[in-house]
Order: sequence, then C-alpha cells, then structure tokens
Amino acid sequence: MKHKNSHLLVGYWSRLRRGRAVPDQVDIDPRAIKRLLSQVFILDATSFAHPIYRLAGTATCDRFGIELRGTDFLAHWEQQSGVALSSLMRHSMRLKQPLCLLSIGVTPDNGMVEIETVLAPVSFAGGEPTRFVGMMQVLGDALPLNGRVIAFQRLVGSAFIREDEPMPEYDSPPPPALTNAAVRTHPKAPHLRLVISHPSAEVIQREPDDVLKRVLAAFNGPSHDSKLVS
Repeated sequence: MKHKNSHLLVGYWSRLRRGRAVPDQVDIDPRAIKRLLSQVFILDATSFAHPIYRLAGTATCDRFGIELRGTDFLAHWEQQSGVALSSLMRHSMRLKQPLCLLSIGVTPDNGMVEIETVLAPVSFAGGEPTRFVGMMQVLGDALPLNGRVIAFQRLVGSAFIREDEPMPEYDSPPPPALTNAAVRTHPKAPHLRLVISHPSAEVIQREPDDVLKRVLAAFNGPSHDSKLVS
C-alpha cells in the first residue's frame, strides 16, 4: 500500500476483528474513522460479477460525478479489469484478507491519475463475509481531476495485504543516513506487504465540518443501509 489512509483503514479493520477472521459490519463506527469517512464505501459482494455499492462517502461519489449507492462497483472499470477484479474479490473473501488495488483512472478527455483502492472483507450479522469496507485514494498529482470525473479505471496491480508485521511509522522522523558499511549489515526493517514502495506518505485530508456532517447523515440516516447494519 502506498497511501497512509489505506494503512489506517486496514489497521482499523484489523482492530475490529477482536480475534475473529473478519469484523462484522455492525462493528464499524463512523465516528472512529471520521477523517476518512468521505472516501469510505461499503460493497455488497454477494455476486462477485456485480458487487453493489451499499453506500459511499461524498468524496468517492464526487470522483465519478454520481450518487454511487445502488450502482455496480465494476461499472467504472474496463471489461478486462472487471473480470480480473471479480476473481480477486472472490479470493479476498476466501482468504479473509484485505485486497489492495492499483489502477489508472481516466477522465473523459483522457486525463489520467493513479488510484489506490483497498477492499477489506466484513461479515454481516455474524455470517460468512459477503461485503467489503473499502476506500479509494488518488495518488500523486490530482490536477487531471480538477473539474473532471473518472470515466473508467484500468487495473494495473494488486496484492493481498498481510498483517503479521507492524505498520510503517509514517509520523516518525526519518532515520539518519546509513554509511555504506551500515547498509551492508543493517537488517531489513519489518513492514506491511506493499504493492509498491512510495517515497513519501500522503497527508490525511481533513474534511470540512459541513461535509463531515453530510457524510455522517448518510451513514446514520433513516434507512437501515445508512446505519451500516443493513
């Protein structure tokens, strides 16, 4: 994983498990991830060929220019990528491990951005996992999306995320430079399995209060879906 927020979501998912293979959707507390909430979404993957958005944060919807709730997750992926994604999501559910996707998002006028998407399996009402809590983040320069939406995505990489090693310490000061001798003898530091290394961490985007209120309302509205328990 490249983005700090991806690590934060997977870390939260892991803490919610409390000894279980996967957490249950009802365990998710929107207040605990309020800084990430506008990028978070939940998929119903009962059908891997047609995973459906149960709900999606405002920033995710804005990326595609539509309300995503009730739409097909694969509708914004090119056909070949969609076939691969169906298989990857099936394996993620079977392994009960989060999945990290690296893709290229293309705008209608052929602008391109790099996108990281994390999908972490969750159960519903204590059964086998049939849903994903996910989040997508634009990596690097988001200028091509200024005033534009993502027309489709092309999958360029994927990895299942293992959690048997500690998360990188993004907020720690950089280590001192190593001499050539130290480089030869220094043991490899533990880290989460990454899709690809990244020279610097992205900064968490703090959402304005009014946006946060609208997203919380979507999670806690009158319907059962919006309470993360449907």
